[in-house]
Formats: sequence, C-alpha cells, structure tokens
Amino acid sequence: MKTKFVPYLFLIVLFSCEEMTLVSFTETNALYEDNAIIELNIPKAEGSSEKSQLINNVIENHIANMLVFLDEPSDTLQLNYAIKSFDSEYKAFKDGFSENALVWDASFDGEVTYQSSELISIAINSYVNSGGAHGNLNVTFFNFDASGALLSFDDLFTDKKGLTKVVKTYFDEETKGNEVGYFFGDPFHLPANIGFNDEGIIFFYNVYEIASYADGITEFTVPFEAIYGYLNIY
Repeated sequence: MKTKFVPYLFLIVLFSCEEMTLVSFTETNALYEDNAIIELNIPKAEGSSEKSQLINNVIENHIANMLVFLDEPSDTLQLNYAIKSFDSEYKAFKDGFSENALVWDASFDGEVTYQSSELISIAINSYVNSGGAHGNLNVTFFNFDASGALLSFDDLFTDKKGLTKVVKTYFDEETKGNEVGYFFGDPFHLPANIGFNDEGIIFFYNVYEIASYADGITEFTVPFEAIYGYLNIY
C-alpha cells in the first residue's frame, strides 16, 4: 500500500504545481520616431501558451485602438498597423500644415499590479497627443483569469449595489475636504477601471470621468477584507 500511495501522491502534487504555475512577464521597450514619436514600455506575457497569447493580444489591441482614430473600437486591430497609421496621419498633417511645428507623440507604460494563481491584473498608462491643447491621458486596468481570459465586472464581483455602498465610504474619505463637484450632479457610481494590487482593490477614475480636467484623476485602494464578501475571485 505504501509503495503505491507515494507515487500517486507525487502525481497529485506535480499536477497541482503545474496548475498553479504563474505567467512570467518581461517588458517590451520600443521607440518609433520616423515622423511621429511612439514609445512602448509594456508588460509581455512570455511563452507561446494560449494564455500568454490572449493576454498579449488584449494589451496590444488596446494600444492599437488608442492610436487609430475609429468611431468604434475594433477587436481585430493590430498594433503594427496602428503604429504605421498614427505615423502616416501625422505625416499627412505635417505636409498640409508645415508651419505647425508640434510633433504628435504617444507613450504607453504598463505594469503587472497583481498576480495570483487565479488572477492577473495589468494597468496600462496611455498618453496620446495628436495636436490638441493637451494630450489624452488614460489609465486602463485589465484583469485576467488563470487561463488568460479577460474578466468582466460580473466575473470579479457580486452584489454591485452592496459593493458600491462600501466603496463610497472609501471614496468619501479619499476626497474629504476637496471642493469639487464630483459626478457632475449625478449619484456616486463605481469607476470604469478597477484593478488589483497586493493591498486590495484599486478604484480608478480617469480625467473627465467624474470631474473636470483640472481636477485630474481620482484613485484609491479598498483593502481586500473590506469587500471580501463581494469578491468572486482573488
């Protein structure tokens, strides 16, 4: 019995380790400056596994959509095409308005803010300046499960109403004393971007989302224990 049990136990442990293997990330660093200036410093999931490809595709597609001026985002837009398109758009603009010396530029920085056997959270900081009064700054969080599938709000949380009530108390504490008309007269609501770090859940409001450009971003972290009961995954 003993000689049969040990190999069987070893297989269970080995299988569990394989199941819990975390994705390894490196950083892609690239600079394009033929006409416009585009800089990338973004995480890349290593290996040829399906989950790595899924994660990289989501990140690259997001950046591609930030660079190309489309009415609606495209799930099939490729990053290489978008880089060439942004550069070509600027060249055409420069050729038509040679007296305008402003160079279009775009930069994308990202980091893996949280990783466990069940969840990977990645933040992408985007800045795109295509000749306006100021560039467009945006932070987007992406949350993936162990297979590399992109998670929605409902995948991550239960009871949105109850969660919102708890999060509002942390928002009120974060913004206490600020003389800002948040939400433009509308009731409190959760941000479009929610991510994770080692301390808890990040709630991130981009510029213009709940206040004016001058008021900037609003960001705060709610500890895991405060909303543990509302989490589907961690």
